[in-house]
Amino acid sequence: MSKDRVASSSMWISELFQVGVYKRSQGRVTRQATFAALAIAVALGAWRFYAHFGPSFKAGLSYLIAGGILLLGLWICYRVVNIPRFADFLIAVEAEMNKVSWPSRTELYRSSAVVIFVMLALAALLFGFDLVWGFLFEWMGILKKVG
Repeated sequence: MSKDRVASSSMWISELFQVGVYKRSQGRVTRQATFAALAIAVALGAWRFYAHFGPSFKAGLSYLIAGGILLLGLWICYRVVNIPRFADFLIAVEAEMNKVSWPSRTELYRSSAVVIFVMLALAALLFGFDLVWGFLFEWMGILKKVG
C-alpha cells in the first residue's frame, strides 16, 4: 500500500471517532437527506439480520446483536456525512441545486404529456413493425404460426 492510501484510511477511521459537525450551517438539507437514506439502508440491514439469524440465537441475544448493528451503522452514517471531503461535496450539491430553475406546474404537465404521447406513439409504431415483420416471416415460412 502506498503512504497516501494508508494516511487516507487512517484519517477516515479517525474521523469516525470525532463528535463535531463539519461546517454545521452549510448543506444541512442535503446532509440530512443523505443521512436519512443511509440510515434506512442500515435499519433494513439490521432488520434482515434479525429476521434471518434471529431464530438461531437466544431471543435476547438476537435483539442485542441487531440493535448493536443498528446503533453502530447509524453512528457510521452520521459520521460519513461529516467527513470533510464528503461534506464539502454535499454542500456543493446543495449550492448547485439552489441554482436550478425548476419548471412551473403548467410546464411540468405539458412536458409530461409530450413524453407520454411520444412513448405511446413509439410503442404503437413498434407494435406495427412487429405485426408486419411477423406476417412477412410467416408468409416466407421462416416462422410457423402458433395455435
